[in-house]
Amino acid sequence: MSRLTSLRPLAVALLLASSAGMAAQTPPASNYDPLQTFAPFVYPQPVNAFRTASGRPGPLFWQNRADYQIKATLEPTTRKLTGEETITYTNHSPDDLDVLWLQVEQNRYRKDARGAFGGGKFPTEFTDGEHIESIAVEGADGKLQKAEWVVSDTRMQVRLPQPLKARDGKLRLHISYSYTVPGEFGGRTDVNPTKNGEIFEIAQWYPRMCVYDDLRGWTTDPYLNNEFYLEYGDYDYSVTVPWDMIVVGSGELLNPQDVLTKTELQLLEQARHSDTTVMIRSAEEVNDPSTRPKQSGTLTWHFRIQNSRDAVFGASKAYIWDAARINLPNGKTALAESAYPVESAGNGAWGRATEYVKASTEYFSKQWYPYPYPVAINEAGSAGGMEYPSITFDSKEAKGSDLHALIAHEIGHTWFPMIVGTDERRNAWMDEGFNTFIDVYEADNFNHGEFAPKRDPEYAPGHGNPADEIVKVLTDPDAPALLTRADDIREKYRHPVTYFKSAYGLVLLREQIIGPERFDPAFRKYIQTWAYKHPGPADFFRFMESETGEDLGWFWRGWYEYNWKLDLAVQNVAAVDGDWHKGALVTVANLDKLVMPATLEVVYADGSKQDIRVPVETWMEHRSYDIRVDGDKAVKSATIDPNHVIPDVDRSNNTFTVK
Repeated sequence: MSRLTSLRPLAVALLLASSAGMAAQTPPASNYDPLQTFAPFVYPQPVNAFRTASGRPGPLFWQNRADYQIKATLEPTTRKLTGEETITYTNHSPDDLDVLWLQVEQNRYRKDARGAFGGGKFPTEFTDGEHIESIAVEGADGKLQKAEWVVSDTRMQVRLPQPLKARDGKLRLHISYSYTVPGEFGGRTDVNPTKNGEIFEIAQWYPRMCVYDDLRGWTTDPYLNNEFYLEYGDYDYSVTVPWDMIVVGSGELLNPQDVLTKTELQLLEQARHSDTTVMIRSAEEVNDPSTRPKQSGTLTWHFRIQNSRDAVFGASKAYIWDAARINLPNGKTALAESAYPVESAGNGAWGRATEYVKASTEYFSKQWYPYPYPVAINEAGSAGGMEYPSITFDSKEAKGSDLHALIAHEIGHTWFPMIVGTDERRNAWMDEGFNTFIDVYEADNFNHGEFAPKRDPEYAPGHGNPADEIVKVLTDPDAPALLTRADDIREKYRHPVTYFKSAYGLVLLREQIIGPERFDPAFRKYIQTWAYKHPGPADFFRFMESETGEDLGWFWRGWYEYNWKLDLAVQNVAAVDGDWHKGALVTVANLDKLVMPATLEVVYADGSKQDIRVPVETWMEHRSYDIRVDGDKAVKSATIDPNHVIPDVDRSNNTFTVK
């Protein structure tokens, strides 16, 4: 018999004795089972030589690479984009590959697209999708061979003439293609009108490699409505547009002398050294031909972004354009830029956009991980809010605190999933939720809390206390668990679960379960460890446990694997042996499946208070527990979670008042 077991009869006797002096009360039935809540947690992915038990890449970890060279022409009158791309694909995997899978996501806008059938209503506008003109494979010998391909919805399989060898085999894939840019129904990529001309937001605009990884092999999930999972590489791309259009794109503009005037070049250089916004092209200059280096024909804009998972651009003759310096750690800098139509101008709206992106990028860089790209650009259109490496497409109609929250959120995606490359199509909570989490503290930091606390629909849907708001999700029997595949989550629950619950879970970890002094270094190290790699849920769970020194299986199970409820209660308060001078016995109980550490506040008859921290280990063996509180004064009341910082679903039983 263990010592613990031998003590249990004594503990039971003491519990019964102490309870005898308390007021008679019938406790509510408990749904809580400690053996279920604290059972060993089964991680979603196993440990192996590729991914370790500590949540790090293993000794045999590998990741494939895709580098892109793209030359595209955009014809605004026909809305047609024509492109030639060369993909240099490197196979670091241990497998020979006889086929390659690519994403051709403009097919999402065809009438027969799988994604057309999954939304709230069947679409009423379509395009004819992606047109693949030719594909050729260039081997190590430099010779081109035609390749066969098969398109299935938004995926394309290329059948290789010879298998691509394992462990560093390399080839070049040459693809010619074209498509018609969708209108505003495109959502993440579109053309939208303004009074001074159309704005083209060009994304998902080239055939791009699917990820081949150690978790699932080829990840060929169709593009329904959820986002992306992409390989890392370098992008060198050129975009040819009419002479009167401005282009803002991912990465560094390599030929500014060819596409900008001398005045614009000087103003950009000024902005690189300015902490206040510098106007590059004002509202008054939008229709002035002299703001372009020539007044006919076309201009080709040449960009490069390195160690990226994507590249996109915006193009319009309607853009106002401004910029300012971003100050990064270790004396480095980048350039914050905004491009928007005159309808969006003014200090109540996009006139502060560059200020917002500068401040949020500086904060995220200091707090979590340095910003890696030479520019951070806000582009205004109708995409609403969509993130890409070093550029975001944000609503041209957003203003004030909503615009600040939107810009901070979208540029915050630089960290999740642009740096930490999670699979958004499967685990959207690992990018949307993690990014919403870092937004919470950015809102507190910005301009001495000008827009704090963060209370937008992505974090607190009803704009109330998050601990109380999340109860709506926890008590909804139809709400999906966080570990649900993203494509399976109905639109009704996408923000409440994928954004809000995921973000609030990290707030609970940081502020209630672990503490900032351990959480923050661990979260920073998670970003650093998985930068430009592809972690899965198990990697995150294991990493945070290893780095913080906590077994969090109970939290992963209750908050992520299931949608369990928390219901803590104070069931009785009595004097020890009938004498308040000996202290008080406070009976607390856990009535549902989720557990959480909590603060117990004891209020004395003279108005003084005492707080006692009730650790989560309290519930490893007990459904209810008598806490002995030292003191020599009569107790007036006891309340569990008095400040409403944990998500208790029934606060009517949180306080016991002594009669």
